[in-house]
Amino acid sequence: MIGRFAARLFLLFAVALPARAGSVPDPGAAGLRVEPVAPGVYAVIGPTGGRTYANAGMNANFGFIDTPDGVILIDSGASATGAALLDTLVHRQTGKQVRWVVNTGSQDHRWLGNGYFSAKGAEIIALERTVKTQLRVGKQQLAALLPLLRDRLDGTVPLVAPAPTEADEAVLRRGGATIVLSYLADAHFPGDVVVRMPGTGVLFAGDHIYTGRLLGILPESNPVTWLDAFGKLSAFSPAIIVPGHGPVCTLAVARRDTGDYLRFIVTGVRPFAEELAGVEAALDALADAPRFSLLENYDTLHRPNISTTYQKIESQ
Repeated sequence: MIGRFAARLFLLFAVALPARAGSVPDPGAAGLRVEPVAPGVYAVIGPTGGRTYANAGMNANFGFIDTPDGVILIDSGASATGAALLDTLVHRQTGKQVRWVVNTGSQDHRWLGNGYFSAKGAEIIALERTVKTQLRVGKQQLAALLPLLRDRLDGTVPLVAPAPTEADEAVLRRGGATIVLSYLADAHFPGDVVVRMPGTGVLFAGDHIYTGRLLGILPESNPVTWLDAFGKLSAFSPAIIVPGHGPVCTLAVARRDTGDYLRFIVTGVRPFAEELAGVEAALDALADAPRFSLLENYDTLHRPNISTTYQKIESQ
């Protein structure tokens, strides 16, 4: 079990950063907007391009749930600055304080704003699988963000949930709202989870789902188990999906832009990797994928996705 001692040790990664957040832009200038998806439930839609100083690294989607006792925030942003942007949007919409923060994953914009909200009294909530990955990648993420965000990384404390849930599913009731955290399989990062709201049809997919833009298969990603996770997510039959990136969607759109692409990559690459045919052979066969070519970032991500998938399957 991950104890409080490990969480406190992790704070040492941030001791060189100033105590206050850097310059905070207007959320609109950072490309963030709020979209209602159900009564009292909101998506925060971010830009679909790369991280920039202008967007404060907030090139992702987030969400929040308005309850009588305060707000449940889904993911906390890529820095203290990003967290402050989300805090501003929440307050504009609800007039309330963020009291609970749920982490759906370990990519920087899912959790590096935890320290900001914890300092304001919020409870940080995550599964232990997620926290293990955060502890492993946090120092590297801060180092990678610093040249890009500069002063907008100031005050960022990479705080993990101090009492993460050991089980792969957690049913939580906060402020009168019930949410369910479910680990399905390793996806974009190990320990990624989805958050469901029973009775509403709403599912916050985190980095399991990309719409309108091509997903990225990183060295941390496992496309084989990510495809398995998509199948399990589909079994929930959500009516409304807030993806990790891109427009709010239906399950059919999520399948078209994420599930079908993962299947194309995994089933296409597998024979080449298992026969040790070489990554160039896989690239030659799969580099032209017109079915997905209209997705944003296709030109920059598709070939690297093939290469990373080849390496992952070859090593298994």
